[in-house]
Amino acid sequence: MLEKIKENFERLIARYEAAVQESRSLRASLEKSEAENEAYRKQIAELERQVDTLKLTQAFMTPCDASPEARQKVDKLIKEIDKCISLLEK
Repeated sequence: MLEKIKENFERLIARYEAAVQESRSLRASLEKSEAENEAYRKQIAELERQVDTLKLTQAFMTPCDASPEARQKVDKLIKEIDKCISLLEK
């Protein structure tokens, strides 16, 4: 009977060690995934910034009469600049 308890105890210890190892592995995998996720978020933000820059560049390169959208963008930028100037004067 004591031998059976010893075997059960050894199996329990082996399972515990396997669970600890799996937990460590999963934590490492989670940390790696979180780091990749953050890198992808930064990449997305940079790409969105580049798209905005390209749209703005295109708006300035297109004749104002040819694109009402470009004119709206320029008007919006002028309003934002005026707003910034008024805030700086305060």
